[in-house]
Amino acid sequence: MGCVKTITYDSFPKQKDDNYKYPSVGKRVKVCSHYDTTKKHTGTIVRDDIEEPGETIIVLDNGRYLRGCECQFSLID
Repeated sequence: MGCVKTITYDSFPKQKDDNYKYPSVGKRVKVCSHYDTTKKHTGTIVRDDIEEPGETIIVLDNGRYLRGCECQFSLID
């Protein structure tokens, strides 16, 4: 485990919100693994950092959580 200067007891990394060019927190997504688009989950982006550590986290509709680097995802229109 490490220490990230933007995460403390009182602070958290800035998120991509409505002021960002492509806001994503709260957006619905389609998610697949290993580029297999025949099997997709749906979910919601709950974290999308614009500063260190640059993490994206998605909660799937089945309750599981995925990091953005563990899957492929696209926004649902």
